Amino acid sequence: MKTKILLAAVCSAGLLTACNQSTDQASTAAKTDSDRPATVPEMNEPTTGDMDVETLLTVNGEAITRTMYSLYFQDRMRNVPDAQNSPEMQMSVLNELSNIIIVAQDAEKQGILKRPEVAASVDLLKAKLLTQIAIQDFASSHEPSEEDIQKAYQEDYAGQSGNEYKARHILVKEQDEATALIEKLDGGADFAELAVEHSTGPTGKNGGDLGWFDVAQMVKPFGDALKTLEKGKYSAAPVETQFGWHVILLEDTRVSEAPSLDSVKGKIVNKLKQVALSDYMQGLRDSSKLVFNEKNAQPAPAADPSAAAPGSAPAGEAPATDSATPSMEANAEMDKPAEAAK
Repeated sequence: MKTKILLAAVCSAGLLTACNQSTDQASTAAKTDSDRPATVPEMNEPTTGDMDVETLLTVNGEAITRTMYSLYFQDRMRNVPDAQNSPEMQMSVLNELSNIIIVAQDAEKQGILKRPEVAASVDLLKAKLLTQIAIQDFASSHEPSEEDIQKAYQEDYAGQSGNEYKARHILVKEQDEATALIEKLDGGADFAELAVEHSTGPTGKNGGDLGWFDVAQMVKPFGDALKTLEKGKYSAAPVETQFGWHVILLEDTRVSEAPSLDSVKGKIVNKLKQVALSDYMQGLRDSSKLVFNEKNAQPAPAADPSAAAPGSAPAGEAPATDSATPSMEANAEMDKPAEAAK
């Protein structure tokens, strides 16, 4: 009963009014949770004289602080559907947190923290948290200047103009099969219908439609062949890439204009931040001393073909993909200068 009275007194003491200001993480979490501040009624009982104002209560001498409670409270509010920020909820959360500390203290007494896998997990979690915060701090303090943004725009986008292509293709494994499809097209067959029936690429179900794209997004043999076609014409011979054999139909072309600065500013800022972060991390690594323990060096185990994941490609073969469809990697390359993309 005495413990319950103590917890109730702490919860009603109004010590959580500054929760949203204790850490940036708590503030962010509060906004995520419908901007509900973690507050309680005004304090009507004095706090324990030997506790500083940051301490809510102690558990066997170990302090539960405002910051600790704030982080745990916001986490609980996120994970409880339709949770209401009420004194009852705050009391419940404080009791939960107290129980966590009590059990953790007992675990330490049992020597659980001395177990190698537990100690390693704690160290890893600590390192990951510190790394995350360090990166966030670095990013927030290294915003690219307007001059840097303008320079990057001139280098990466201002000179971008050229042709875009709208095309379809049929991808098959064998040259003879592609040749037979061209013969069917010569005989009046519908390209989209043949793509649906024969193409092994993911666009086959859509009649081989690739939409609008820049040839730089495509593998070189495909792009080179496409540029030789006239609108409405298909390739007279199969086109080979590392993914198979293609029959290509050029439907239309258009001139693409350079994007405006406003339309790509977000991408530029992210790229400049990424470059700065990469330089920061490389600088730290260059100044660090890494010593590999050669006693642990062992040859890599031989690959077991029978252990391959279901659906994975056999050794030496590329996975089944649609080579002509712009990939995520290709889209990322579009944000680089042309010489880097090549």
